[in-house]
Amino acid sequence: MLTSNGKIYFASDFHLGVPDIENSRNRERLIIKWLEEISHDAKAIYLLGDIFDFWFEYKRVITKGFVRLQGKLAELTDKGISIHFFTGNHDMWTFGYLAEEIGMKVHKTPVIHELSGKKFFIGHGDGLGPNDKGYKVMKWIFSASFFQWLFARFHPNFSVRIAESMSRRSRIANSYRKDVFLGEDKEHLVLFIKEYLKKEHVDYFIFGHRHITLDLQINNSRYINIGEWVNKRSYAIFDGKDLEVRTFDIE
Repeated sequence: MLTSNGKIYFASDFHLGVPDIENSRNRERLIIKWLEEISHDAKAIYLLGDIFDFWFEYKRVITKGFVRLQGKLAELTDKGISIHFFTGNHDMWTFGYLAEEIGMKVHKTPVIHELSGKKFFIGHGDGLGPNDKGYKVMKWIFSASFFQWLFARFHPNFSVRIAESMSRRSRIANSYRKDVFLGEDKEHLVLFIKEYLKKEHVDYFIFGHRHITLDLQINNSRYINIGEWVNKRSYAIFDGKDLEVRTFDIE
């Protein structure tokens, strides 16, 4: 349980790497500016997945790029700020570097954390809820150690090029393909929450993945989706009493 003074921040879906180097680099600088600002009162930062649009750690090398963000995160953990990194569907292939070198706590599945007496269910949000069986099969394949081993056999010049080509076709890389709220009867995460609450109470469900900002009251719980940073720069802040979704002001 986190009880010391300070605030807790949540952000997700930076998707660094898309749509191109220039835009990604500018977004990376904004993220670092945001981290610098919140570092003055943050006791914990939760990064809820898809921080990188593609990430793969070979046994002795990591993917090129994003050194500014990595350096800032290492600086913050060195100062004693607890940073939790949740793998998303774009950056699930981390095998120790982010924890060992940067000092983040890496989570590959959702967690329940008690923060200032409130119970939080926290995760990226992919693969939860009913339906979407095709994606769940694909996630199982990408999570299997054999397929990770097989991918590592390819030279990075080849494998990263394929991954980057796929990223350029993703919905977040194309700003005209907007994600919209589908309604409570169709949103997988809403359906997941309603089913979960039948067996256990949670004060807050915090997810990313959907690329939309939401603050929904579901029974006696709140579902917060913290959105993304390619278009909106949204995040959430919990001060020990209240939780609020905000947008980072670039001015």
